[in-house]
Amino acid sequence: MANNQKPKITLYWLEKSRAQRVLWLLEELKIEYEVKIYKRQQMLAPPELKKVHPLGKAPILVIESDARPTPLVLAESGNIIEYLIDHYGSRLAPKKFLDGNEGEVGGETEEWLRYRYYMHYAEGTMMVYLVVALIVRNIRNSAPFFLRPIANAIAGSIESKFLEPNFKNNFDFLEKQISTSPNNGKYLCGSEISGADFIMSFPLSAAKGRAGLTQQKYPHLWAYVERYESTESYTRAVQKIIEIEGAYDPTL
Repeated sequence: MANNQKPKITLYWLEKSRAQRVLWLLEELKIEYEVKIYKRQQMLAPPELKKVHPLGKAPILVIESDARPTPLVLAESGNIIEYLIDHYGSRLAPKKFLDGNEGEVGGETEEWLRYRYYMHYAEGTMMVYLVVALIVRNIRNSAPFFLRPIANAIAGSIESKFLEPNFKNNFDFLEKQISTSPNNGKYLCGSEISGADFIMSFPLSAAKGRAGLTQQKYPHLWAYVERYESTESYTRAVQKIIEIEGAYDPTL
């Protein structure tokens, strides 16, 4: 017979990784959890993480529950966030259907459609450009002295022809999205914070003050980032990160 103990939740943490937003969600939901810390080795995750999940990437969330004979291992930020919201934080998922349109194609609320979109947009679009920007920066910084002019020329071409126009296009889009949030809301999906804000927090906080995201150019988007970064749960998460890493740096 099950003893009905509370599930044990462990976040596998890799320094300077997307685990930050999962930790913030755990703090928001006030769930008891443990953190296992891993350090990067030459920018990469250590091979020990492959013992937890075959891909060896972070974040990973492991849940030990009476309902399962073996631990549940969850990978990918969006998957983890949706699972936690399903079981612990239904308030963080907007209402799906308009009244009277339950189950109908096209009957979804604007808030829910945005929510579903951002759960995929964060990694499928926004993070792509940030990762490319990180690679380009490393090309600049790691090139031998005699190759630096060539490396800088290649990096500059990628930045001007690919990264800068795409960052501008996305920040223009997000500025309009936040300024037209449903019900004059202050978050991406409306007046209440949702899972979309958690999944988007890593790319936006990483881009804040970089990649063309400035207060002058994008005042609504900048204010939005400042807003979620000032929440109590985000502040607690930052303190946890400082305890883990010794400092908090949201940039890539």
